[in-house]
Parts: sequence; structure tokens; C-alpha cells
Amino acid sequence: MKKFLKIAGYILLAIIVLLVSAIAYIKIALPNTGEAEYVTIERTPERIERGKYLANNVAVCMDCHSTRNWNLYAGPMDPKGVGAGGEVFNQQMGFPGVFYAPNITPYALKDWTDGELLRAITTGVDKDRKALFPVMGYHRFGKMDKEDVYSMIAYIRTLPSVEKNIPESVPDFPVNILINTMPAKADFQKRPAETDIVKYGAYMVNATGCVDCHSKMDKGAIVPGTEFGGGMEFLQPGGIIRSPNITFDDATGIGSWSEEAFTARFKMYTHADYKPAQMKKSDLNTPMPWNMYSGMKESDLKAIYAYLKSLKPIKNNVVRYEKK
Repeated sequence: MKKFLKIAGYILLAIIVLLVSAIAYIKIALPNTGEAEYVTIERTPERIERGKYLANNVAVCMDCHSTRNWNLYAGPMDPKGVGAGGEVFNQQMGFPGVFYAPNITPYALKDWTDGELLRAITTGVDKDRKALFPVMGYHRFGKMDKEDVYSMIAYIRTLPSVEKNIPESVPDFPVNILINTMPAKADFQKRPAETDIVKYGAYMVNATGCVDCHSKMDKGAIVPGTEFGGGMEFLQPGGIIRSPNITFDDATGIGSWSEEAFTARFKMYTHADYKPAQMKKSDLNTPMPWNMYSGMKESDLKAIYAYLKSLKPIKNNVVRYEKK
């Protein structure tokens, strides 16, 4: 018996040593996506214009890194706080911790090099070599055309400086350890020709991050097999709103939508007479940043439609609204 307990003790000790060693490795050696590039991005008018379009209407960086007025439908962006950060993603939304979108105006980024910004946006490692939780789509941005990322950085550098200090994000255990394993090296892809509409649509869908919300989530990660099938829950004071199924299933998705209907759904928010509705506290407000995505070029929306149509339909009847 004593011999058995002695052996069991040695095994337990070995397991503890291995566990402590693994944690130490993760905390000390990771993340490791390489050094920030020594690069100075020329702020040409073409880059700034392209970056403005991507950051506001495609990748919608400004969606999280700004203040949104949730008293109005779809939470339009407050023009006074563009880029100043502050949007919160917490446990009530299904995230394993409390994560704040940082200030990305020159007030907060004045000491960042362009290479450090590039690394943060595309690999998830910040200036201080800290890992970022992938509520920001750095895994997606790392698959964009490098020139497009350069353009977004060029545009961000032109934002008016806003003096606003944002709290540090606090991941829950064990994510506060595992977060160091999440960053990954960028794998830049050339932007396909717009004439190759499905491939170009895939590029745009990656940039827009449709899959991030139109899928089921578990602890901030997409449940495999649910991509684009909807069902992500957004908890609000008045109840729960769920993202719709945007696959081309005829019964539960958008299989009956024409290309014209799809683009019109976005473009309706650009009409001169459109005014966002005032929301009551008990109302369920869509998290979809319609005002931003509505600024996408019609040709880009058509490419997104073509790509979504090429995917295998998922039968998932989403109960969109559940009021308290």
C-alpha cells in the first residue's frame, strides 16, 4: 500500500510539474508572432480613401472603436467619438471576461509604430507584446491583402485625437492563460479580381466578419458547423436578440432573396429621408451596424451575395426575438 501511495505521489508530482511548466511556457514564451516590421506607411490620398472605406463600411473598425448611440435603431456612431473606443464585450454577451475596444486615435497610438499597428491588427499582439482576445478579428485581417491593411492604418493615423482613457480588458480564468495561444502569424492574401465574383465575395466576407455574428458561439468562439447559420445571442435589458441565418436555405435562411433584395436591404439606410427610430429601454435593438455597412459599394454587396449563395445551406430556424 505504501509503495502504491509513493508511486501515486510521484505521478501526481510529475503531472503538477508538467502543468506548471506548460503554464510557464504559455505565459513567458507566448505569444510569438515575430517582431513588428520596420515599416513606414506612406499616407497617400488613395490609401487614406481606401482605408476610410474599409474601416467604416467593410471591416467596420469604427463599429467597436467608437461610441454608438444605442438610443437609436442600430446604434449609429456618434461622430464626436470616432475611434475613441469604449465598446464593452462581457460575460452577459457570452464572452469569457470583460473586453474593451481600445482608443485608436492618435491620443492613444502616438507612440505606436506602423509596424506595431500592423502586427496588432493582423496577428493579435500589441505594442507591449500582450495577446489580444479575438473579439477583434485579427485572424481575419491577417488574411487580407497587406495593401488593404496598410490603407486602414494610413486612415487611422488621420483620425482626430480624442483624449479618452479605456480600461484594460480582463479575461476570465483560464482564458487569461490561454489567450497567449490565440495570436497567429499573418497569412496575407492578394485581393482577388472583382470579376471573379465568388472569390472576391469570399475576400469581402472575410473582411466584413459576417461569420463572427451569424454563427453560434461558445465562450467567444464559433461553434464548428454553424458558420453563417445564425443564432448568436445578444442579451439586452429587454430580452434576447439572435442573429439570423444568412445561408441560402429556402425555409430558414435567405434562399428566397434575390440579389436586388439583398443589396436593397443594406442600401435602404442611405436614403435621404431615412432617420433611425428612437428606441425605448424595453425595445430589442439590433447590434448590426446597418449605417456603416450601408455605405458599401453595391458591387461589393453583390459579390458578398454571390459568395453566400455558393455555400452549403444550413437549416436553422432562428427565434430572432425573445422578450422578457
